[in-house]
Amino acid sequence: MKPLHVILAVIGGAVAGAAIGLLTAPEKGEDTREKILKLLKDKGICLKKDKMEELVDEIEDQIEKHI
Repeated sequence: MKPLHVILAVIGGAVAGAAIGLLTAPEKGEDTREKILKLLKDKGICLKKDKMEELVDEIEDQIEKHI
């Protein structure tokens, strides 16, 4: 595997783990989405609001499948 792929996999895993942690926290969904959006922006990943909603919905679906 190329080093770039490893780095991207680690960053992706960290972002996904943080998002799952935030989604399972006992807060309002809108507050959680804003935190995820801020986390992604801090990492240099800019998503439009509708793309963010799609990402959050996908993560929620995956969490529900595994609970």
